[in-house]
Amino acid sequence: MIINQWVPAAHRGDAVGDSARRVRDLVRALGHQSELYALTIDDDLKHDVRPFSDPAARRGDLTIFHFALPSPMTSAFASLSGGRILQYHNVTPAAFFAPYDPALFRLAALGREDLSTLVGHVELALGDSDFNRRELETLGFEPTGVFPIAIDTSRVTNPVARPALERLLDDELVNFLFVGRIAPNKKIEDHIRLAEHYKRYVDAYYRFIFVGRYDVVPGYYATIRALMSEFRLLNDRFVFTGPIPDEELAVYYRHAAVYISLSEHEGFCVPLLEAMAADVPVLAYAAAAVPDTLGGAGVQFAPKNLEYAAELLGTLTFDDDVRAQVIAGQRRRLADFGDARITRDLANVIHQLS
Repeated sequence: MIINQWVPAAHRGDAVGDSARRVRDLVRALGHQSELYALTIDDDLKHDVRPFSDPAARRGDLTIFHFALPSPMTSAFASLSGGRILQYHNVTPAAFFAPYDPALFRLAALGREDLSTLVGHVELALGDSDFNRRELETLGFEPTGVFPIAIDTSRVTNPVARPALERLLDDELVNFLFVGRIAPNKKIEDHIRLAEHYKRYVDAYYRFIFVGRYDVVPGYYATIRALMSEFRLLNDRFVFTGPIPDEELAVYYRHAAVYISLSEHEGFCVPLLEAMAADVPVLAYAAAAVPDTLGGAGVQFAPKNLEYAAELLGTLTFDDDVRAQVIAGQRRRLADFGDARITRDLANVIHQLS
């Protein structure tokens, strides 16, 4: 059987594209032919991902379409004669972008409109979390199911040496980590407010590290910087790295005391799994797909009381017994995302539609 996948853009380090390449390898291991096709392909992936213009892209017995943004792939997917599986990775609600970027607001709104055109044109609609599955169901897709992102955690667990970076991180400050784009749904402003509470009530020796692009929504990043000035926080206690290679990402995870997620909209949130794989305790606001991904692991809280969150952060940082218990729970949860489970679920989906 030929089981192909479509993804609008194949970028190394992007969770959707990386997952699709991993799923392709697992499909091949099950004895099927499988290729990944994309509209946009990074130069270093052109040997591994095929262009969507290749006529073979439309010849799959089953085609899995990874949807996260509007693209010409959507209408082409609806017209396929073979089996069609939609894998939905979520579209950030447009309202988050309204105060900062009209173009991103429009793109997000178009994304949901584009998704709705596939209702009635797929044999199976999968969310990578139950949160996403429920959204598909609300839109009218049926049948629906859950198929999680296939993540290779070795990029944050492989031993690497970056002596200069390690010396910078190994000082008297405690490192708190966030990984992802600096975007409005991530609520980075709440990290700044959390830092103010933590400094005031728990400990003054801290450093908040944000790994990921901060130029996606410039107006939002400017708002974050303005809030730091309003609170008169020290700039050197807040590190915005921009994009970094995997080797440096592994160092940041290794030197983090706690991973913090205060996001108010996530479709899955891969960094939660990376933090668990790196044995970094997770403190997370329990919103959107975050409870689905953590599955009871980490330390989750709601409502969003940041003064209470600062107390939790202090406990996770300094109470060794609590840290050990949280890490043990995270290790158990991480096993649910291993290749054995992904392969079993994949085989079930193929059997269901073959």
